[in-house]
Amino acid sequence: MELPAHQLAMTVLMTPDTANFAGKVHGGTLLKLLDQVAYACASRYAGRYVVTLSVDQVTFRQPVHVGELVTLLASVNHTGTSSMEVGIKVIAEDIRTQRSRHVNSCFFTMVAVDDEGKPVPVPALRPFSPDERRRHAAAIVRKEMRIESERRFAELRDER
Repeated sequence: MELPAHQLAMTVLMTPDTANFAGKVHGGTLLKLLDQVAYACASRYAGRYVVTLSVDQVTFRQPVHVGELVTLLASVNHTGTSSMEVGIKVIAEDIRTQRSRHVNSCFFTMVAVDDEGKPVPVPALRPFSPDERRRHAAAIVRKEMRIESERRFAELRDER
């Protein structure tokens, strides 16, 4: 499957070493996979190394079980000067029944860096499809909400 440079898909089989005694995959295992796919998607798009700046709205909707295939669908939704929002949707599939479930969604902010670790510019994302335009608009709202949240918490710190 050929995806545009701003999208990436990764599928991983959940094995017993990823799970707890109840056969459910650890949240930390999923977080590591999410970070890896966000890195791969953002670095491929930027053509640079990237670092994780923040993770927003990680919601574990349903458990993932040993033996399921987990597909992580990543997309650069928005770009700033050196930052990129990567949205990730996680689908778990029971191999035997071929039933799929949406088990997780989240948003990573990744920053492109040079060899010294300093931020560098990334290509501007131009959303074309209706889905891409919707994701881009939602990313702008999330960015505005993060800025507002940071401002409000700064005010609380200043009141002390």
